Amino acid sequence: MKGIVTGYSSGIGKAICEKLESCGYEIIKLQSRFEDTQNLEKEVKEILKTTEIDFLINCAGKGVFEPHEEINPKKIEELIAINLTAPILLANLVLRSLKKTKGNIINIASIEATRHSKFSALYTATKSGLRDFSLSLFEEVRKSGVKVTSINPDMTMTPFFDELKFKPSSKEENHLLSSEVADVVYEVLTSKIAITDITLRSQYFGIEKK
Repeated sequence: MKGIVTGYSSGIGKAICEKLESCGYEIIKLQSRFEDTQNLEKEVKEILKTTEIDFLINCAGKGVFEPHEEINPKKIEELIAINLTAPILLANLVLRSLKKTKGNIINIASIEATRHSKFSALYTATKSGLRDFSLSLFEEVRKSGVKVTSINPDMTMTPFFDELKFKPSSKEENHLLSSEVADVVYEVLTSKIAITDITLRSQYFGIEKK
């Protein structure tokens, strides 16, 4: 089994790669920046000239949690490009290959795709857009055998929070681990049924301000 995982350098993406590689999967790691759609498209098309893939896992993501009027317009464009535009573009590019292999698209969205939180309007817009894209795309491609899944993790202890003003509570029951999300990804990939939408929650809620 061979496929693309984005966001592979840290956090959930890194954990997914480690899990899948330990199970014998081959991971293709893209080098292009997501903001540069021309190079991204060129790189993927070059890969597909010689390779059929079995899965695409869109895991790269970035967060901004500020009053909306205080967010720099360039930051708005960057967040939309990374969290929403790039996953949609990648799905567009690989679908013909996935239809041949009856493969999987897994989009790592967020718990914020399922609720409405203060100072999260921009981030929520990108992640809820990604979740709805996943659900709609499944209806479009299900007859071809392609499975499309949105995974919506609660706060997960990753470097995602390094540049933010808060992080998940360090109490074990107040956060998820990247490895736990990776285990669910593996279950989705190996399932005979189509799992279209799954939300992962910590038992309790808690954050720590920096």
